[in-house]
Amino acid sequence: MKHVSKIGIMVFAVAAVATAIVAGCAANVPLRTEASTSGIRAAEEAGAAKVPQASLHLQLAKEELELAKGLAAKGEKEQAASMLLRAEADAELAVVLSREDAERSEAQAAVARARQLRQDNQ
Repeated sequence: MKHVSKIGIMVFAVAAVATAIVAGCAANVPLRTEASTSGIRAAEEAGAAKVPQASLHLQLAKEELELAKGLAAKGEKEQAASMLLRAEADAELAVVLSREDAERSEAQAAVARARQLRQDNQ
């Protein structure tokens, strides 16, 4: 019976050490900023800086990314991860707003060409 208790204690000790190692590794996991950074880059490439609403969200995404890095440096990983999600969302919104503006401009140009063609044919 003593042998069974020693095995139980060893299993518990090994489980406790494994849990501590996993928890320690999780606390030291670097902040994953790739998605936010690529989202910001995509917004810039989509021309977000030229569209007022998109520009606002692009700036927010940049600020949130920097804030997330600061929070991570302080060890506030949960808040940093949340701020990264906000940065990704704002960057994505900047891309969508930029594309919407470009499509609106193209549509207006197409309408103007159609009007001109109609006027030329009369």
